[in-house]
Amino acid sequence: MKKLSKKYAASLKLVDKTKKYTIAEACDLVKKTATAKCDESIDVSFRLNIDPKQADQQLRGTITLPHGNGKTKKILAITDKAEAAKEAGADYVGQQDMLDKISKENWFDFDVIVATPNMMGLLGRMGRVLGPKGLMPNPKTGTVTNDIASAIKEIKNGKIAYRNDKDGNLAINFGKASFDAEKLADNLKVVVETVTKARPAAVKGVYIRSCTISSTYGPGIHIAL
Repeated sequence: MKKLSKKYAASLKLVDKTKKYTIAEACDLVKKTATAKCDESIDVSFRLNIDPKQADQQLRGTITLPHGNGKTKKILAITDKAEAAKEAGADYVGQQDMLDKISKENWFDFDVIVATPNMMGLLGRMGRVLGPKGLMPNPKTGTVTNDIASAIKEIKNGKIAYRNDKDGNLAINFGKASFDAEKLADNLKVVVETVTKARPAAVKGVYIRSCTISSTYGPGIHIAL
């Protein structure tokens, strides 16, 4: 049996595994279990009663967190509206030149690509490169739009994308251990509400089987929904 570190063992003692905590209680507790020297990320994990093999049961969308998640995303804008993209805060702006840099130099110094619809012909050729990394822009996540300035500002202000994994689970980073418990709770409420409303019509019975939050190196804390 793997030996637990002293810090993890101490954090584990703070959590009652038989209890489901309210969002407020859990967000206060998760800060106490984040004992690493770094500013740990705080994540929520949902175990869902969905069949991800069925197209009508897949979850994919975006959430705008009221306080962001503590991560500053680098944005690459593929557009002919260069000035608008730069003014909105895009880190890199271009067209075919930037796509050539990706394909020829294996350059991926960015987190999100946003594009105007007229650029999707160019991006479509990059599907095999961008698709597996989850970087292909998509209208469903708001990363393909004519109003590229608004899209960039929303991402910079805390808009994040989510998508279920192959096992029907969903994990979302919603803050940092340095956040106030109240801000974590505000963010988590928005995440829970968004996931709840995204319930596929084809799902029967219980939809969210369990919901747990944890810091990067801390134990899981079960949430009562």
